[in-house]
Amino acid sequence: MPDKHDDVDAWLSQRIEPLPPPPGTFDLIKRRARRRKYRKLAITAGSAAVIVAAAVTVPQVVNLPVLNQNPTAAPVAGAGHTPSAQPATSGTSGQSSVSASSAVQVPPSVPDNFRPTSVTFVGTHTGWVIGQASSPGHCATQFCTSVARTNDAGRTWTGVPAPMAGPADGATGLSQIRFLNLNDGWAYGPQLYATHTGGRTWVPVDTGGLRVTGLETVGNRVFALWASCTGNGPAYAADCTNFTLYSAPAGGGSWTPVGPSTTGLSDGQASEAAELVLTGSRGYLLAPDGALYAGPVDGSGPWTRVSSLVASCPVGPARTDGRPTGALLGAVNARDLVLACASASRGASPSVSTQQKFIYSSPNGGVSWLQMSTAPTAGVAFSLAASPSESVVLATDQGIDLLPKGEVNWRLASLQGGAPSGGFGYVGMTTDEQGIALPADPSADTVWFTFDGGQSWAPSRLNGS
Repeated sequence: MPDKHDDVDAWLSQRIEPLPPPPGTFDLIKRRARRRKYRKLAITAGSAAVIVAAAVTVPQVVNLPVLNQNPTAAPVAGAGHTPSAQPATSGTSGQSSVSASSAVQVPPSVPDNFRPTSVTFVGTHTGWVIGQASSPGHCATQFCTSVARTNDAGRTWTGVPAPMAGPADGATGLSQIRFLNLNDGWAYGPQLYATHTGGRTWVPVDTGGLRVTGLETVGNRVFALWASCTGNGPAYAADCTNFTLYSAPAGGGSWTPVGPSTTGLSDGQASEAAELVLTGSRGYLLAPDGALYAGPVDGSGPWTRVSSLVASCPVGPARTDGRPTGALLGAVNARDLVLACASASRGASPSVSTQQKFIYSSPNGGVSWLQMSTAPTAGVAFSLAASPSESVVLATDQGIDLLPKGEVNWRLASLQGGAPSGGFGYVGMTTDEQGIALPADPSADTVWFTFDGGQSWAPSRLNGS
């Protein structure tokens, strides 16, 4: 009987030819492959673009116009009120983010002929100075008030926007500057302006005709001395008859008197001065009559009278910047205070001035005082600073004197190239090792730095010339 599977086996053993695909199949496959390839390339390119954009927007220094380019500033609505503003976006380096187009711009240079009158630092690297630059008729606006900033401890400076105000002239103008952080800052003396945008914009604060002669800030608040004065020209803090301590939230808000005990302070004279010193937790106010007031710096309560200073240490009238001529107050911390008590100066010759300068210390927040040393007689004392390590630095019209912690003998600080003409009008210590000083003559166009606790100082020129 024949096998029924023979035909099947024979068919399976034959070579089978596949049927051809429909016409156009291969062209369709090629087109689809090309489209997938292009989509892949587009995605890759888009990812690369995002990475590049992210790299460009890493925080950089905002490149801003120099001088008074401040079109968005507006008058404050309501007396004593500073409207809050959105703070600048800051990175970990404390520098503001910019777009790809502005990141490649050259930072604006500091205007020529910059004459700084005040300096402030936030930490050890970032600081600002305010003053007058260029000359009338050659400024960006009708005002020559200018501000410069450094982000590298004075190695380089750039011009940044300034408030729309002129120099100190009686009841108008500005001469001093303070910043609390990278966003919140104030320009004052005698008027008052505030910024909450890192200095990009400034707004005026209505003080009701009173002049601001001193301002300091710490934590989340700002404190200022508002005074009734009649001094003319640059001597805006002269001929003051009373002082009131005001405070406001650092981020913006109403200015109000700190308390009844620090309102209308006076010694009954026509020419008075007062001084304000803040620490991390406690503030101190030296009144015209020599009384010392103290209180919390967080706004939790009023300030009260602590004691009277040494009877033989009159506060004296104000200097051009508002600081007293007779008593200079400094603080190491919330409890340890330092006081320089200076007598009237006497000139040994037209080029040499001398002054008795007694240094006192208080270990209990000003309740009692002990004489700790006598500073060198050479020079008239303009400014005093105490470092966290308890060293005392004294700026005079002859140079800078240093009393290291635990020592009784003063040292004359080493000044690179010698002291500027007129000596130094301001000195401050940012850390145990780093400090800043400002020449008494603004035309010096420099800020001086120390990085060894005040032993040696070197100038940083603002315009790099």
